[in-house]
Amino acid sequence: MSLTHQQVTDTINQFQQNLILSELTTEQIASNFQTSTEKIDRILHLKQKSMEDPWILKAFLEQHILKSGKTPVEFSALKGDYHQYWFLQTKKIENMQLSKGNK
Repeated sequence: MSLTHQQVTDTINQFQQNLILSELTTEQIASNFQTSTEKIDRILHLKQKSMEDPWILKAFLEQHILKSGKTPVEFSALKGDYHQYWFLQTKKIENMQLSKGNK
């Protein structure tokens, strides 16, 4: 699935808004996933090669925001049931397993 330039811009903005709502730092998120802050930044800016990673980070942020009693900002491109997207490896998303390295 390819996103248009506008969808990429919107998704990056939606990630930033949800990051603010979560009140988490990229360091805290990286620690949770036992990865680097650079990788989290790549995902937040849709520079990570793995198509599953944005879905995993989206779910993580949304869960954290909901647990704090807030409402996450809706994603306009990362929406619907990820199981319905044939190109995604759903087990990685279900297991909240980020890709290794820059993949």
